[in-house]
Amino acid sequence: MQIRRTSNVQNTNAANLSARNKTASVNGQNAAPVDQLDFSAEAHAISQGDATSGIRMERVNELRAEIASGQYETAEKLDAAVSRMLDEIG
Repeated sequence: MQIRRTSNVQNTNAANLSARNKTASVNGQNAAPVDQLDFSAEAHAISQGDATSGIRMERVNELRAEIASGQYETAEKLDAAVSRMLDEIG
């Protein structure tokens, strides 16, 4: 009977991040790699509350104010939420 490994990984090499990533320069010396994050146009529209995104920022701000003041959670809203949740799972 022969027993073989489940993978063909035979040798691992350390990643050379500094060669692949941009590096910051501090006093003319290379520092740690610099990370970069790019947001899509859709993400920018959502974060800015763009009218074309479908988010009504006025309503969002109203709800945030209600939550902050403690007026948002009412017995009626809780009952409606529980009812919808039971409809979903039932």
